Amino acid sequence: MQFSRFTETIQLKSNKHVVGVTVILKISDCTGIIYFTDLQLQDGDQLTGYTVHTSKMLTKMQENGQPVPPRHYNGVVRTAETVILFNLGKTSAGLDCYIYPIQDMAAGSIEISQGMGAHKVRVLDSVNAGDELTLKASTRQCLKNGSQTPKDGFYQYSAAWDSKHMVKLEERKSARVLFEFQEMQEGGDRL
Repeated sequence: MQFSRFTETIQLKSNKHVVGVTVILKISDCTGIIYFTDLQLQDGDQLTGYTVHTSKMLTKMQENGQPVPPRHYNGVVRTAETVILFNLGKTSAGLDCYIYPIQDMAAGSIEISQGMGAHKVRVLDSVNAGDELTLKASTRQCLKNGSQTPKDGFYQYSAAWDSKHMVKLEERKSARVLFEFQEMQEGGDRL
């Protein structure tokens, strides 16, 4: 069995109220069995699944009444390194990772994970020296030189306070790395 999740946005006029919704499932020119399992309607501009999206409850970290700019950490990794990122925000934040290979690397040889290897992501394409590999939690994109590229695993995040990340590359190869995230705090809408 294969399930596909479909989402649609219903635009409402600001001065109107929804009284009812009618859903009609239309299928043509196919054979087989289709299961229509559930329907969820939710308020807001972010799809969440079961709970309100964090953007509705969190705000950018503030210092002296002003949002702090995104934080950046960079370095060079050869074969494998553990990187500690200091996130002074009050909660976890999405982590954008940029990798600039210094040598060509085989498909599947670049991995990033949390702590001792959890929440791992592997880039499935090979990369060449000088490529820009981007894994952006902020936009849910995995890009090679600006074009979508396949990955296996999860977008990364920076845990509050200190966040441990393992970066693994092809044996005896190296790359420049840049990590970027926006520190966050509680303070948005409460339910």
